[in-house]
Amino acid sequence: MDTYDPRTASQIFPAHTWQRSKACGPNGANCVEVNLSTDGLVGLRDTKLPHSPVLVFDNAEWDAFLSSAQAGQFRR
Repeated sequence: MDTYDPRTASQIFPAHTWQRSKACGPNGANCVEVNLSTDGLVGLRDTKLPHSPVLVFDNAEWDAFLSSAQAGQFRR
């Protein structure tokens, strides 16, 4: 993906379209939010810090991450 500034990347994604897992519970706990509303891009941020820097992935990068996570590659 092209370079971007994580401090201003939130402007790429509409504020009302951030989603978190139901497993996070009502207080947000230690979770992340994902934003899939912008074609070809995925945004990721910390639920505790809604104005935190946003990590941006293109679809191929996001798919590779999901496949690796589902395969257990990130288990401790």
